[in-house]
Amino acid sequence: MKFLFIEPFFGGSHREFAEGLVENTRHRIDLITLPARFWKWRMRGAALYFVKKCGSALSAYDGLITSDLMSLADFKALTPDTCPAALVYFHESQLTYPLAPGAEMDYQFGFTDITTSLAGDRILFNSEMHRNAFFEALPRFLKMMPDYRPGWVMDAIRSKAGVLYPGCRFPAAGLIEPQQPNTAPPLIIWNHRWEFDKDPDTFFEVLDAVLQSGCEFRLALLGESARTVPKPFLSARDRFGRRVVRYGSVASRDDYIGWLKNGDITISTAIQENFGIATVEAIRHGCLPLLPRRLSYPEIIPVDCHGQVLYRDSGDLVAKLKERLNHLSKFQELRDSLAEAMGKYSWQHQIERFDRELENLARGR
Repeated sequence: MKFLFIEPFFGGSHREFAEGLVENTRHRIDLITLPARFWKWRMRGAALYFVKKCGSALSAYDGLITSDLMSLADFKALTPDTCPAALVYFHESQLTYPLAPGAEMDYQFGFTDITTSLAGDRILFNSEMHRNAFFEALPRFLKMMPDYRPGWVMDAIRSKAGVLYPGCRFPAAGLIEPQQPNTAPPLIIWNHRWEFDKDPDTFFEVLDAVLQSGCEFRLALLGESARTVPKPFLSARDRFGRRVVRYGSVASRDDYIGWLKNGDITISTAIQENFGIATVEAIRHGCLPLLPRRLSYPEIIPVDCHGQVLYRDSGDLVAKLKERLNHLSKFQELRDSLAEAMGKYSWQHQIERFDRELENLARGR
């Protein structure tokens, strides 16, 4: 079958997902994108660009795929005779996304999520946690309306909503060997976006605490950075000095995977995470994770590993990190077990589910 994927924010997890789907599906998927910047303008205005970009070619497709950062309702309203059935993949939701410091809620983006969901023929969230959070937030959001609240939208959206984890680009089975043996202090990997919702302040405060206790480490600060480098990262470069062995994103995916293979520990202090491709990638390539006992992490980590991997608060994180820095070899079996467990999120395992979703979409099921 033939599908069109329009992605208005082609970067980060949106890009990783789109490219992985196109590369692994048994169908033909044509991908049309816009750069990953100005997300608010993309969410409200990208539909107008794509209407003209796609033109009459829409009618040649068996189905349409898009992400949550486009107003599908606007797009379908302007292509009433040519738009095929549409699947929306929710990487994030403006009903649940935390506000940046000093920001106020702009209600139009929450309503765009709602109308996009209503316009879609099939809605997929990237985790159970994300879907649950969306439907918990939706009635609270609607109650902010002074009157004439459209309570009916809850059931209308829920009736076509499902969960499907994104695929990841790594082997499905077998251990991935490190590139070289590590004799230096353990290497801590940060491979998240350099933004407030990943809470870098807490991350660096935890590193300060373990240093004060006498532990040593090396630090690779990977991940995508904003156009303006956030202050916590600027100060961290000076604070940790020679311990920072990499500062900033790398030039290629091969280089990125190389850092993960040589990493020992990956840490998340995020206040927003609906799946966590970066975390899953780091674990799959051998990094020992320390993750908060919330968000999507309890869902993606095997239950029998929760006690060793998930922390309650920053004090618990400091204690667990000190133990791993001082006795890393004790955790080799856990590292291997978790690396193999992440294999289920590979595209090799996930693509059949996505292909079935696309086929059902095209057939009107």
